[in-house]
This record gives sequence, structure tokens and C-alpha cells, in this order.
Amino acid sequence: MSDRSSPLHDLHVTAGASFTDFGGWQMPVRYSSDLAEHHAVRTAAGIFDISHMAEILVEGAEAPAFLDHALAGKLSAIALGQAKYSLLLAESGGIIDDLVVYRLEELKFLVVANAGNREAAVAALTERAAGFDVRVEDQSDDIALIAVQGPNARAILEATTAITELRTPLADLKYYWSSDGYFEGVPLFIGRTGYTGEDGFELYIRTDAAARLWIALTQAGADHGLVPAGLASRDTLRLEAGMPLYGHELGLDTFPVQAGLGRVVALTKEGDFVGRSAVEAGPPADARILVGLTADGRRAGRADYEVYASAETEAAPVGVITSGALSPTLGHPIAMAYVDANRSEVGTALFIDVRGTRIPASVVALPFYKRQK
Repeated sequence: MSDRSSPLHDLHVTAGASFTDFGGWQMPVRYSSDLAEHHAVRTAAGIFDISHMAEILVEGAEAPAFLDHALAGKLSAIALGQAKYSLLLAESGGIIDDLVVYRLEELKFLVVANAGNREAAVAALTERAAGFDVRVEDQSDDIALIAVQGPNARAILEATTAITELRTPLADLKYYWSSDGYFEGVPLFIGRTGYTGEDGFELYIRTDAAARLWIALTQAGADHGLVPAGLASRDTLRLEAGMPLYGHELGLDTFPVQAGLGRVVALTKEGDFVGRSAVEAGPPADARILVGLTADGRRAGRADYEVYASAETEAAPVGVITSGALSPTLGHPIAMAYVDANRSEVGTALFIDVRGTRIPASVVALPFYKRQK
């Protein structure tokens, strides 16, 4: 197991967390049970330590133009305080990482990358900065990141009295927007973003103040059903919400359009960007398409299980599961899979090979779960 740990590690140990290696970090996988933590986020709130995520500062006179060149989206168009989901593409059109970008100031942006892709993202952005009046700085080691997710998330933050001087009140903060403020006098940055399919917030703070913030949020959440939640419940939550995970649904051999992310690529923006020509040319003719699958019963397909068009044993596979689980919220098996394009239409009947048994499944539209607004 990796020796890299979160600034909140000791609090997790005290809370009885079990740990797993994720992106080179020791991170809590669960505290009580996966199901209890999952249901708490859907019905009340969960607090997650996601300090393993990477934070990369991009600033300078040409920062907007640089990000338009370096990433697939038109980042120069987002407003102050706004966040945007984007992709860091290779020249081949494959995905190096999926990212969230915040516009902090007119010429200052925060790029949030996945933990396992930190070095690749920093290296790619640094290399692409050549020729631009811009500075790329990896600030990951100085920033802790805490997520509060669930229907009661806003009430919990509002009850945390040490959070003060918010530029935008939480009640007025829209989804994928952010606000500056303070926690006990320490600068705090809050985004109304998340990876669970629920309303929620992600809080960025200096590592030396992270433990105090976690404790304050936990105390404020005591009357709102808040529980600490680990990576296992985070995975089933994002799967139900149809959110891709790098290394499963996304990778260097994946074109955005295959993963249903063609809309993220701003082909209408002026100028070139890394990966543009490959994206315009498109994936190979036999490229598979990401779909959702549902099945009856309790036996769920898991990553790398093969998908077939027939129950006959001599049939060749037409796809492969990338993520799957017995959905805690819906009560039946769900999965995401890459399947042959001619098998990707909603309603198509397929079969998942679950340890030698072909389980009937149907192609459905993603996401599997949508919260009630």
C-alpha cells in the first residue's frame, strides 16, 4: 500500500475507516458499510475526503487562450466563478484525463485532475504552455479537498458557523459555480459540484486547516444525518449517476464520442487544440460505444465481464463491462459497458457473462438515477 496519505488520515483512523490504495494514496474505502454510506448520501448527506485529487493553477495574460488550446472545451467563455467539465486529449484523440476547470479571476483558473493522472496532466499542461504567456503550477500538495454531498448538504454548510464571508451565499450558488470565503479566517474555496448525482459542495482549503474544517462540518452535520463516506460508496453513487471513471470508462484508447462526451469537445471554437484533427477524423469504424445495461435479479456484471448478443455459448462477445454493481438505490443490477455500435440502441437485448452464466440484460439510457430537483 502506498505511503502517501491525506492530511485527514488520522481522523479516518479514529473513525474506524478501512483503507485502500487509490491513485497512489491511502484513502478510506469505507467506515461502516458501503450500503449505509451510499443510502446516507441519497437521503441525507455524506462527507468525503478527496484530498488525493490534483489541483493545478493556470494564470497569466494568455491563460484563457492557452486553456482553449490545451483542453477540448472553450474555457475562455466561462464566467468568473463558473466551473466547466472538460477533457485533456492526446494528439491521437484519446483521453489523458477528464477535468473540472474553475475560473477564479479573469486570467486565473484552477484545473482539478484525477489523482492517478496528476503527473500526466501536469506534464501535458506544462508542455503545452510553451509559447504562451502563462504559468502552470501544481498546487496539489498544498490543498485539501472535502466533499459534502446529499440533499442536506447546503443546510450542513450553512450550519457550519466558522464558514464566513462567502462572496455568493450558498442559496444563490448555482450548480457548477463557486464562491470564495473563509473558514476560521483561512481562505476557503467552495464549488457546487460533485461526483455522486446529488446536490453538494466541494471545499478546497489549505492542508493545515483541513482537519479543523472536517471536524466542524461533521459537528454541524450531526443533526442532518451526515456520515463519513468512503470510496466504495462514492463508486456506486457515481455509477448510478452514469458518471465515467478514468481507467474504466475513459482512457487513452477512448475517443470522447465513444463515451458519450462528444458535446464536451468544442469543435465550433476558433483555432486549433490538441487532439482536434483526430477527433474530427473520428474513431475507427468498429469502435464500440458506451451504454448503460440493466438486468433483473441480484447477480451483477463487474468490470471486464464480457457481453454477448446471444445466450449460446459459441457466440462471440460484442462488448465488455467497464463498471457494474447491484444498485443500492434501484435494487437491481446496473452496468456501463462498451458494445458494438450495432448493439448500442436503447432496448437492445444482450447477455452478461457472470462467472459462466449468461444473464439477460437490456441497453438503457444513462444515467440510471436522477435526483429529484
